[in-house]
Amino acid sequence: MATADSTPAPLAGFSVGTFTHDGLTRTVYAAGSGPAVIVIHEIPGITPRVAAFARRVVNAGFSVRMPSLFGTPGRAPSTGYIVGEITKACVAREFTAFALDRTNPVIGWLRALAAEAHATCGGPGVGAVGMCFTGGFALGMMVDDRMLAPVLSQPSLPFPVTRSRRAASGISDDDLARVRERAEQGQCVMGLRFTGDPAVPAARFETLRRELGDRFVAVEIDSSKGNPHGIRGAAHSVLTEDLVDEPGHPTREALDRVLAFFTDRLRP
Repeated sequence: MATADSTPAPLAGFSVGTFTHDGLTRTVYAAGSGPAVIVIHEIPGITPRVAAFARRVVNAGFSVRMPSLFGTPGRAPSTGYIVGEITKACVAREFTAFALDRTNPVIGWLRALAAEAHATCGGPGVGAVGMCFTGGFALGMMVDDRMLAPVLSQPSLPFPVTRSRRAASGISDDDLARVRERAEQGQCVMGLRFTGDPAVPAARFETLRRELGDRFVAVEIDSSKGNPHGIRGAAHSVLTEDLVDEPGHPTREALDRVLAFFTDRLRP
């Protein structure tokens, strides 16, 4: 990974470089030591809360590689910023926001980044967490045997505008078959969602349960009206914007489960 120069304030302590594969170059922020975890940010970009999550992964004993796929690293989210970045991502050639049974082109780049991180950081393999627009990318990375701890946080692609898209896994049939094969060999996948989140329908998790059986570990947080923790109905970002960092809160418990998953799979 080539080195670069500047680091935004929310990313203090992270080194900044670039990684190129198959003609695509992106900035990558890195920190920590131990087995590698690829943190794939949500829309609109690497926000301060995404950076804070990555720092928790570092503090848990891992090397983080966090690519900047869109947006301005370190910038806080706003409605206009989110809408603008969604629009850009939907027309970018490396993403497919609506297509069924197709693996996003950028996942090939992420697999290569994971391979480089594994070679550099060592350990039995790598982990990855995707969020929102990138939530399902960790599933596509699982075709590689290096991927031992894939986490799908509020996987929102393809956009659930029809019944078939609500149930879609977000990867090609061939890749899904390989993921299913690895699940049959004992590999686990973790998925996180709020129950009332329209961007991540229950049908998508039902598909993963059907395809992967008990190797799909679903963490579904009650956000229905009148839920006991007062979680808002529009809650979406489990590990970042909607995280309530208090012991006993279900989002904090979800975060702790993700970190434990990385530890169990990558630091046995």
